[in-house]
Amino acid sequence: MFIGEYTHTVDEKSRFSLPVKFRKELGKKVVVTRGKDHCLFLYPHKTWISISEEVRKLGHVESDHRYARFTFSGASEIEIDSIGRILIPEFLREFADLPAGEAGLKNPIIITGVHDRVEIWNASSWSTYRKRLESEYA
Repeated sequence: MFIGEYTHTVDEKSRFSLPVKFRKELGKKVVVTRGKDHCLFLYPHKTWISISEEVRKLGHVESDHRYARFTFSGASEIEIDSIGRILIPEFLREFADLPAGEAGLKNPIIITGVHDRVEIWNASSWSTYRKRLESEYA
């Protein structure tokens, strides 16, 4: 299970390290895709296979084609390097920053654990989103 919120930086080659606490559960291969609210969803490969199987079982009649199209067309398999860094494809980095009006994930970024996945956020987008959630829960 992934929990917590971490602030990280993106290096000059657009790579960043994943939190140490997440690395073991993530394994060596992950899948990253477009998420809700302009964040990125990062899944362990085995979880991604389970999600894919669930969508397949729903079939074309029961599943929401827009969800499948949005999620699967934007997905990329990524290898985590030996020191825990990943490189997100440019089109996904740009997607994660649309609300902030910038091109690509910029420093700092926020990495959050959300049960079965990791989310990657533009820091200003996360701050705005978190404040809205906090006020709704208050």
